[in-house]
Amino acid sequence: MLTMYSQNEAELISIGNRIGQLLEAGHVLVLSGDLGAGKTTLTKGIAKGLDIRQMIKSPTYTIVREYEGRLPLYHLDVYRIGNDPDSIDLDDFLYGNGVTIIEWGELLDASILGDYLLIRLEKVDDGRALEFEDHGPRSHALKEAILGG
Repeated sequence: MLTMYSQNEAELISIGNRIGQLLEAGHVLVLSGDLGAGKTTLTKGIAKGLDIRQMIKSPTYTIVREYEGRLPLYHLDVYRIGNDPDSIDLDDFLYGNGVTIIEWGELLDASILGDYLLIRLEKVDDGRALEFEDHGPRSHALKEAILGG
């Protein structure tokens, strides 16, 4: 596991922007962290990197938000579905032609997700620590590109 740090919200968005520029269709990111850790803020940066101009909002109450840019972005929050992943058709998002970001995805059975990159966000003073953990060869290559650039 490797770690990056952001000192403030602008830096977190900048890190997200870099990640978004590297993403390709089929990438799955799982964002993990306490409430207020910066999951949606990081997603705002990723959306910028995907050339998405719409305002990014937390999908907490809608479960899924879809955005159009260089690639479609499927932004999910599975906290409310808990251990009932059949309540939504995850296959549409996980195996579609876009990028999938799942907040609270650690609540899902990892076998559902396939190859994914887990990004843990943790508050550190006014900034955030981001830990990257790959789960498969594609996410490993993505992690290396993110951390190597």
